[in-house]
Amino acid sequence: MKNTKKTVVVGMSGGVDSSVAALLLKEQGYNVIGVTMQIWQDEDRCTIEHEGGCCGLSAVDDARRVAGILDIPYYVMNFKNEFKENVIDYFTDAYLHGMTPNPCIACNRYVKWESLLRRSLEIGADYIATGHYARVVKLPNGRYAIQKSKTDAKDQTYALYNLTQYQLEHTLMPVGDFEKPQIRRLADEAGLVVANKPDSQEICFIPDNDYAGFIERECDCSNVRPGNFVDKDGNVLGTHKGIIHYTIGQRKGLNLSMGRPVFVTDIRTDTNEVVIGDGGDVFSLELIADNINYMAVPEFEDGMRAWAKIRYSHKGAPCTVYNHEKGIRVVFDEPQRAITPGQAVVIYDGDIVMGGGTIIRG
Repeated sequence: MKNTKKTVVVGMSGGVDSSVAALLLKEQGYNVIGVTMQIWQDEDRCTIEHEGGCCGLSAVDDARRVAGILDIPYYVMNFKNEFKENVIDYFTDAYLHGMTPNPCIACNRYVKWESLLRRSLEIGADYIATGHYARVVKLPNGRYAIQKSKTDAKDQTYALYNLTQYQLEHTLMPVGDFEKPQIRRLADEAGLVVANKPDSQEICFIPDNDYAGFIERECDCSNVRPGNFVDKDGNVLGTHKGIIHYTIGQRKGLNLSMGRPVFVTDIRTDTNEVVIGDGGDVFSLELIADNINYMAVPEFEDGMRAWAKIRYSHKGAPCTVYNHEKGIRVVFDEPQRAITPGQAVVIYDGDIVMGGGTIIRG
């Protein structure tokens, strides 16, 4: 039976996934409203139309055209302040403190869900929906959780671990039941103008991928200054450009003549030092994480076996999860490469997200 009563606000980025999400929900009988979250007033700072970006005037144009084809109401909501506070400021502050943040996770929790959901409920909606490749499920224990999408190639559950129970209760993710070629075919059959639009590849507010340059322009970086490259024993190896230019596991751009491949193994903000080591020094067996978000369970069982991912592109690895005074301690069965402070560790039980947190020590 079709749902003819519930109203859903679909966050439309101007890309094919969110466009098809709106299409599918309309076909299922929902009252669908399309909304684009405008996070920049200045299109020049986010002109990534050729990559299918999720912000700026180009995204608005494409989303509006899709809404017209689907014959659904469409609005633009300004979230510039929320994005600045919860994503930009968080991103720059993390780099200034020697960490490597994931801005998509912050944007999902505090902008795409918290802010959009609040405004959507205020206008009478029952749900919000996105074009993420993931699924929302209600477990036998009564809790909501994120489940992996049908296709591992596009699975986006890693970036969604931080959503709350309340947010999940009011969320629909129809795209998670499909593979990408199916989504493009559905868009083409419906005559949607974005059917063949390329996927976005970079962080939307840094289209040139120059993180350090962005941070230098965005904030007062008077405390970002050159310092020493050192080995693990503190011996000086050379001079670095400033800690915002480096991340754990980095090999390129070091400009060190060591006669062998070397990598960033640690960033010491207190002494403004970047530690350099060999390939084996980049591997760690365990990590500590804080700011834990429990999703599938109210808390983790101490010593529970699980599967964990330490970055979006990480395939994941078997591990044991322990409670820790800071949050959780995750011990992998085998050492993992470049466990990076600032990134998230996401804990899985099969294809269900159990929860996760922010890595503070690898």
